[in-house]
Amino acid sequence: MSLRLGRPYLLQPRRQGFHKFLPSIMGDHDNVFDENYEQTDTGAVIRNGREILFQAFNWESHKCDWSGNLECKVHDIAKSGFTSAWLPPPTHSIAPQGYLPQNLYSLNSSYGSEDMLKALLLKMKQCKVRAMADIVINHRVGTVVGHGGMHNRFDGILLPWDEHAVTSCSGGLGNRSTGDNFHGVPNIDHTQPFVRRDIIAWLKWLRSSVGFQDFRFDFARGFSAKFVKEYIEAAKPMFSIGEYWDSCNYNGHDLDYNQDGHRQRIINWIDGTGQLSAAFDFTTKGVLQEAVKGQLWRLCDCRGKPPGVMGWWPSRAVTFLDNHDTGSTQAHWPFPANHIMEGYAYILTHPGIPTVFYDHFYDWGDSVHDEIVKLIDIRKHQDINSRSSVKILEARSDLYSAIIGENLCMKIGDGSWCPGTEWTLATYGCRYAVWQK
Repeated sequence: MSLRLGRPYLLQPRRQGFHKFLPSIMGDHDNVFDENYEQTDTGAVIRNGREILFQAFNWESHKCDWSGNLECKVHDIAKSGFTSAWLPPPTHSIAPQGYLPQNLYSLNSSYGSEDMLKALLLKMKQCKVRAMADIVINHRVGTVVGHGGMHNRFDGILLPWDEHAVTSCSGGLGNRSTGDNFHGVPNIDHTQPFVRRDIIAWLKWLRSSVGFQDFRFDFARGFSAKFVKEYIEAAKPMFSIGEYWDSCNYNGHDLDYNQDGHRQRIINWIDGTGQLSAAFDFTTKGVLQEAVKGQLWRLCDCRGKPPGVMGWWPSRAVTFLDNHDTGSTQAHWPFPANHIMEGYAYILTHPGIPTVFYDHFYDWGDSVHDEIVKLIDIRKHQDINSRSSVKILEARSDLYSAIIGENLCMKIGDGSWCPGTEWTLATYGCRYAVWQK
């Protein structure tokens, strides 16, 4: 989503006892992956922990034949090692980027026609890259004027809702919102049974008829996580991610060292989904992009763990450097451009579920593309997964180094450092290096 005002977020330690019930729900200690698991097994992808996500668009992608452009790149995306590609919102929207939806059953968008989208999804299926749909269900633009002189009725199209589908906080006749209000458009009232029934039917249609396998829930702060749980249980996506983005803790213009409050809020949201969904690790992004500017001591928290959601609940932490909101032409909170490869050296060697942004992979030149692919190859060869162990060796201003798993060692920063003679250099670049056994 766009229009993210303010700066990113922080947290309180995860409540005690979560480890007692987590394995029984999602099998956190079960790393066995069945290649023939049923597509209705919403926990298999999280249990496997070997996902590498590709965000396959940016803020300007609607300005060209995007479905056709991506179809030409699917083979390379698959060959590079990505397991899922997050696509832009697939349905009709008042705004060309897709984040002001209106007719949810129309697949003709500014990114391409319905036929072009389905051709893209077929190519992705043939290449074994799952398609992730961007699910925008916090708000919906009405088609006609209703209560209070606002466009808060949805007449004449599929999903014809009246003003009771809109929260009272945003000009409708529904209940108060169960989350934060997205200003300027009608916010959907998820407490209404008829609304949830229709959303579930739509999500099932995206899964069974259109061909999307994964979901990304936009503006997840806008409605209670318990509804996301209900939607996942009903539509059964193979993998889901929530965009729970709020501001990190700052002291004036300086990012606080302790971001426990921020990551705890993200973890609380994951808990609210019944632990069925992962979430973007905005905490890691906020800390990492400050750390690479000569403050690499930030990458070790007070307990000796990675400082983001990755350090507390790595199997649900989707790490990233930038997306269509934070980077691209919006640049609300961009990662420093001259440190991009340090950032990827960090997230592609560490636990969690790493994400690569389209702009970095395809618009920043062949060198960056190939360096990212090399890091993905090393991750896969050394079987680094979302639950791999991390032993932090150094975390000072100019140097961070760590051993991940048993056979991978890495460093970022200007500081001179190398491991023992039992390690072989696997790849290196400006201010980063990776070794393996």
